Amino acid sequence: MLVRERMTSPAVTISPGTPFQEALKLMRDKKFRRLPVVDEAGKVVGIVSERDLLHASPSPATSLSVWEVNYLLWKLKVSDIMTHNVLTINQNMPIEDAASLMVNHKIGGLPVVDDAGVIVGVITETDIFKAFVEMLGGGQPGLRLTVQVPPGAGTLARLSGKITELGGLILSVGSMSRETDNERELIIKVTGVTKETLIPAIEALGDHVVDAREV
Repeated sequence: MLVRERMTSPAVTISPGTPFQEALKLMRDKKFRRLPVVDEAGKVVGIVSERDLLHASPSPATSLSVWEVNYLLWKLKVSDIMTHNVLTINQNMPIEDAASLMVNHKIGGLPVVDDAGVIVGVITETDIFKAFVEMLGGGQPGLRLTVQVPPGAGTLARLSGKITELGGLILSVGSMSRETDNERELIIKVTGVTKETLIPAIEALGDHVVDAREV
């Protein structure tokens, strides 16, 4: 799964010369937490977040009048408060690599560009969560198994073969290593076979069913 399949496109963007209040209104109307800032060629030159805009707002304790405040805010441009060094990703990047970047840099969204560096979309943590839910079969009824498997090749092939042999249909498969002991686990959701039938068959293969539940 690539970023271009999950990003929001076209991206809603603003220019460096956009007034502060216009950017804030757009963000609130669209319910966005960040907006990419692009030049005339469509290339990303910055990004402005809701936090940036709120920090730029005057304190309620200011001695300025409401007219003075509005005048100063209309003079304030996005270029005055935006972040200039923006991390972007290519639309053809695998979605898990985009998620890794977002986790490592502690950011909730990334502008997406094409091979020429022109913005084509935005991907957010919500887009990543939705993809994660789909990949693990979230919301689909079935039997969810967490299976501890031994190292080595052919494990998934043996397991999927046994499920098929018993008349089961695999809806999703995920793989992860436990942080506690680095043991490998598979998270599998299946339908068409009962827990009472499947668990003994899996255990007979040498795998260990850590958890099994109907969802």
